[in-house]
Amino acid sequence: MRTLKTLLSLCPLIAVVVVAGRAQTPQTTDTQDGQKVVVGSSEVLFDVVVRDKRGRAVTDLSPADFEVYEDGVRQQLNSFRLVSREPAGGDAAGRTAGGAEPAKDEGAAAVRPKVAGADDATRLSAVAIVFDRLTPDARARARQAALAYVGAKEDLVGVFLTDLSLVTLQPFTDDMNLVRQAIEKAGVSSPSLYTSNNAEAREVRKRLADAILEEKRNPQGGAGLLKRQLELMLWDLETWEDAQREQQGNATLAGLLKISAALRPLPGRKAVVLFSEGLTLPPTVLDKFRALVNAANRNNVSFYTIDAAGLRAVSKTQETRLEIESRSNLRMTQEATNEESKVPMTKGLERNEDLLNLNPDSGLGQLANQTGGSYLTDTNDIRAGLRRVDDDLHTYYLMSYTPQNKSYDGSFRKIEVRVRRPGVVVQSRKGYFAIDASFASPVLAYELPALALLGSKQRPDSFPLNAAAFSFPEAGDAGRAPFLVEGGAGEFGFKVDDAKKSYQTDFSIVVVIRDEAGRVVQKLSNRYELSGPAGELESAKQGRVLFYREADLAPGVYSFEAVAYDAQTGRASVRTGKLEVPEADDSRLRLSSVVIVKRVEKAPAGQKAASPFQVGDLLLYPNLGEATNKEASKQLPFFFTLYAPKGSRAAPKTSVELLQKGKTLARLPAELNEPDAQGRYQYLAALPLESIPPGEYELKVTAVEGTNSVSRSASFTVEK
Repeated sequence: MRTLKTLLSLCPLIAVVVVAGRAQTPQTTDTQDGQKVVVGSSEVLFDVVVRDKRGRAVTDLSPADFEVYEDGVRQQLNSFRLVSREPAGGDAAGRTAGGAEPAKDEGAAAVRPKVAGADDATRLSAVAIVFDRLTPDARARARQAALAYVGAKEDLVGVFLTDLSLVTLQPFTDDMNLVRQAIEKAGVSSPSLYTSNNAEAREVRKRLADAILEEKRNPQGGAGLLKRQLELMLWDLETWEDAQREQQGNATLAGLLKISAALRPLPGRKAVVLFSEGLTLPPTVLDKFRALVNAANRNNVSFYTIDAAGLRAVSKTQETRLEIESRSNLRMTQEATNEESKVPMTKGLERNEDLLNLNPDSGLGQLANQTGGSYLTDTNDIRAGLRRVDDDLHTYYLMSYTPQNKSYDGSFRKIEVRVRRPGVVVQSRKGYFAIDASFASPVLAYELPALALLGSKQRPDSFPLNAAAFSFPEAGDAGRAPFLVEGGAGEFGFKVDDAKKSYQTDFSIVVVIRDEAGRVVQKLSNRYELSGPAGELESAKQGRVLFYREADLAPGVYSFEAVAYDAQTGRASVRTGKLEVPEADDSRLRLSSVVIVKRVEKAPAGQKAASPFQVGDLLLYPNLGEATNKEASKQLPFFFTLYAPKGSRAAPKTSVELLQKGKTLARLPAELNEPDAQGRYQYLAALPLESIPPGEYELKVTAVEGTNSVSRSASFTVEK
């Protein structure tokens, strides 16, 4: 701990104690990528592709030909139009909602159909061509098909690779020469291929079953030692397999989520053409998969998935069948011999749901089907199948409705589109999650109940919760804004598994940030699935949960809503607050938020100052609005960072002022230490509380440099 030195007070009421600490350059921490969102109305917009039995687009339908159902309830269309490169067939262009035929249909009575004209922006489509991790043969096949597909297209096309992170080979452009060059790069890329060890694990399971039987026959032999060795070997193989599948699945889905978000602002129908040999969907990434489907549907993006492996020599279900048989045989051997496996990964049939996803058709087919696209498989002629993608993008019906169900509870609502004309095939999105906002960022499954609470304007207060936001206008990162939420761990539900002798929690914290117009600009969240031995349950309940996320905000005044939601009990608490982000101008004096400090800890040895709340080797934990007890705390620490203008040589004149109900009780100068290389002055001090009566106060900091001045303040409460 640094030496404390007392500052001379200008008023006998208080004295200030300051801790001097050498400032260090902060490193920006990770934030949730792609979290910018915009608010939309409750209207559901979606497109529908209709084909006849020969696969040709049907373009002469009217609103009266369509019936749209949400969760089985008929909906009334608000708008309807045909978007097509070619003139509409029949007389669809001439029909209106006021005409005789539509007027007979209550579902289309208020609809005015329109055919997109040559100048209509909806005719412009956008296509993201995505190459997943592919083997050399599949990569060559995908390259040839993609080159043939782009041809002389006039749409916006982007080219991407999904590896351990998303690689942008070509941002969206209408220059097909650039697109072709990017496809050529994709064709010679060397992705991080993952080799499954399932075959090796199956062999170990067979040997383990034999060892179990041998030990049963001859307990005094050496089979017992071999059995334990094989159990450890199997545990290692299965753990590594699961880790690799989880890493691969998360990386691919994260990349696709970013692409879906990037496509949102573009007009017209959007598509992702995904060349893959199968999506990896272990249980740990299924929530992210559902988030991808929801994001695609909300952003009007359809996935056209292509099994780039082409015609396979063996059945695609063979790997699933072999794995299920291997695990089942071992489980039956264990049960027959009353053998209790000490390896938790060896659970036989308990993993069947995951094993079914080993079939490439599972994930790729689901993604296409649930987003209104199509899945191409079991063919080496990919180019022919891609022609359908082009047709779908430029001939479709665009329509909307306002849901009759006004309860935005976060549940999934199924959409069904029926066409009264017989002999046609209908292709459309399958549904959406009911939240009262349209998020360009993905809405994850665990966020839905919390967002539904905010959308319904409920403000539950089931347990104590504190939340606050702060601004640190760093050089080159003036919009840096940490958001913190804190609560007691014991307020959330703890589920105890008596068989496993362990506990588990499942709760989440979500923060939604809005600008002065009430528009959502960012969403921050985290899910807490904590677990541990049942014997440590009471100790775990005594802990504190601290949510910390940073946003990057433009100058302005913001409001935020923070909600903590417990999935096990359904209980929740909501807190609101405000934050001002100052103008970003390195040539002017800037001041961070004034932070009332709750506690101080020693930073780990050698840790660089990645957080704006680190001063030298000290970590500061902000007070998020709690009252300070005079008896328990003899001092009230506070902290701020001052950013000097470029070229400034002298320290700004800084003062600290204590106010109550707008009246100044004391004012004193703040002696600043030397600035760091970025011109930052970090200031940590403490107010002695013995001479401050209980009540509500304001602590105001003012800095002056030449003709520039800046001030910010923080409120706090002192109680007996």
